[in-house]
Amino acid sequence: MAATALLLLTAFSLPATFPAAALADQEAKKAFGAVAAPSGGAPTPIGSYAKGCISGAVALGDDGPHWQAMRLSRNRHWGMPQTVSLLERLSQDAARIGWGNGILVGDMSQPRGGPMASGHASHQIGLDVDVWFTPMPEQRLTRQQRETLPFTSMLDKSKFLTVDTRRFTPTAARLVMTAASYPQVERIFVNPAIKKKLCESWTGDRSLLGKVRPMYGHDEHFHIRLTCPPGLASCKPQAPVAAGDGCDKSLAWWFTDEPWAKPDPKKKPPAPPRPVMVSDLPRACAALLSAPAAAGTMPSAAMAPMQAGPEADDANGPTPSEDVPMPRARPAQ
Repeated sequence: MAATALLLLTAFSLPATFPAAALADQEAKKAFGAVAAPSGGAPTPIGSYAKGCISGAVALGDDGPHWQAMRLSRNRHWGMPQTVSLLERLSQDAARIGWGNGILVGDMSQPRGGPMASGHASHQIGLDVDVWFTPMPEQRLTRQQRETLPFTSMLDKSKFLTVDTRRFTPTAARLVMTAASYPQVERIFVNPAIKKKLCESWTGDRSLLGKVRPMYGHDEHFHIRLTCPPGLASCKPQAPVAAGDGCDKSLAWWFTDEPWAKPDPKKKPPAPPRPVMVSDLPRACAALLSAPAAAGTMPSAAMAPMQAGPEADDANGPTPSEDVPMPRARPAQ
């Protein structure tokens, strides 16, 4: 705990005049992961979903009438106000449609966004959030339970890329499509098997299916991505989703051999990519790292990391086992 206290003290002791150039030479995931509180100022996403940071982030409360935030020790429940508002609305809708008492919320962003040490390539500008495929139980989870509760996969592990219909129920499908119905939602990432099941069974507004994009993993949670707020030039939007419901060749590709082909053992594996540095992010992100913390956001016991299970190193749990399909290449989504 002494090391943790020193880390938090360091994060809050950086003066506003600390040279941004020195920070720019740091590995980004380490620099942003070491800051325990947001900066002040108006909430502003800077850069793109996978290459940026956040100024003035706000926190999702640990508990709400129909939500609980999970894995609190990671301190990844920060984001734009629009993201928090969407979760409040989705939690109410989830309880209304019978998804337990509401939702369990996984990772959002770090206090100042930026790359994370594990689990995500995006989630950097406060407009991404993971919602577990586990309903919020009637009895509130304790802090320890939030660190150790196992995840629920929607896949039938005995069949390749097939959902388990005992788990991915019509209510689960309705939850995903409810989130897709919100105009501020740009994309929702789910496992390809879940997308396929929705294509086969969804009888509601089919025009919303185009927002639901197949992606590796995402069998234990679904990933919601909001659009850049209008009028904010600092936020770099993603290319619009292609027209149509997405129940086409782009989905069929996932059910071919190509995504799952194993590397040729005779070929030399490629060199690991160079770590992302602070200097690789928008220039404002380096200055943001040394900005004073927002008033009233000094670290508390609730923010201090605790001992958790072995899954704590990953953003939403352990690395998926070999029976959870993971392709070698990720197509543009």
